Amino acid sequence: MLVLTRKPGETIRIGDDIVITISQLKGGRVRVGIDAPAEMGIRRGELAVNGPQQEMPAAIPFYSHAGSHAENSYVG
Repeated sequence: MLVLTRKPGETIRIGDDIVITISQLKGGRVRVGIDAPAEMGIRRGELAVNGPQQEMPAAIPFYSHAGSHAENSYVG
């Protein structure tokens, strides 16, 4: 496992298509944004392990125009 230290506003790139941005640190929690291709399935770990995919809540799309890698993003 690769472990990185990042500050709010800093990013992590995975391959050419995935960018993870640390957006906020508050109360011991980290808020991240993920820019990835729409066909890439992204789920929180506890939902992927504990529940069937059809019972998961729908992802809520939002659109980021930051930087040149503006892609549809999903919260969920």
